[in-house]
Amino acid sequence: MTPGNLLRASVVVAGLTIVLKTLAWWVTDSVGLLSDALESFVNLAGAVFALTMVTVARRPADADHPYGHHKAEYFSSGFEGILIIGASAAILWASALRLLHPQPLEQLGWGLALSLVSTGFNGALAWVMFRSARTHRSVALEGDARHLLTDVWTSVGVVVGLLAAGATGWLWLDPLVAVGVALNILKEGVALVWQASQGLMDEAVEESILDVIQGVLQRHAQASGGAVRFDNLGSRRAGARSYVDLHMHVPAEWTLGRAAQARAAVESDLMDAVPGLRATIELLPVGAETVFEQSEAETQGN
Repeated sequence: MTPGNLLRASVVVAGLTIVLKTLAWWVTDSVGLLSDALESFVNLAGAVFALTMVTVARRPADADHPYGHHKAEYFSSGFEGILIIGASAAILWASALRLLHPQPLEQLGWGLALSLVSTGFNGALAWVMFRSARTHRSVALEGDARHLLTDVWTSVGVVVGLLAAGATGWLWLDPLVAVGVALNILKEGVALVWQASQGLMDEAVEESILDVIQGVLQRHAQASGGAVRFDNLGSRRAGARSYVDLHMHVPAEWTLGRAAQARAAVESDLMDAVPGLRATIELLPVGAETVFEQSEAETQGN
């Protein structure tokens, strides 16, 4: 299933869980279930924004965006993180008021049942989204999946807290659990914002992918008998797309056609080894360096 279809499903599930969790809060008057319902509103807003950004990210390159729109997914992750932080602040405020003014809990059975049903929907969808996020390398999809998983643990914590409050009569357990929920989702929100900021600052591709790229380059260097070498490897990530640029040094006596053919073979193997990779390889004769490299060397020498 594509990221877009999964995010549409996330919007539907978020709407359903809002109804179920709001009903659970209404029948029990539990601030813990209120915190759970508030997070579901954040799920809905996050899923809608993520769907929008995934749609934008899949637009083809144009004159204003020659490298495409892939980074739009990072805005989704950051936006969802900010929403989570806002929800945690609202939950902490409501919990503080309830700690100061405890209220009796009512109809816990119905409230817990509604909460558990919505939790089941969220858990199943989060599992599917995590698998699809790895397949499509979608930051927006991973961010929404992490948020849903946080919601699942939130709901489990609320249910445990309510059962304990009902069994012991300690009404303060309900807002205390809500405080724990708020702190947990606050941590997740900060992590999502940090992840988005790293992506927008052109973070290098993962070490595992760099190892694959280095392996491909080493094979070609060895196959040439040492005639070809590679250096100045740089990389960055932009959503589902990965970029790498490097220099390919070939013997000066090679014809341009032969050098271009060798470069094409390297590019082909790189794209086969790393799906979604865009490689930019600059051809240079052995022993030559670019003006930029020479300038950098002089700067470091000084």
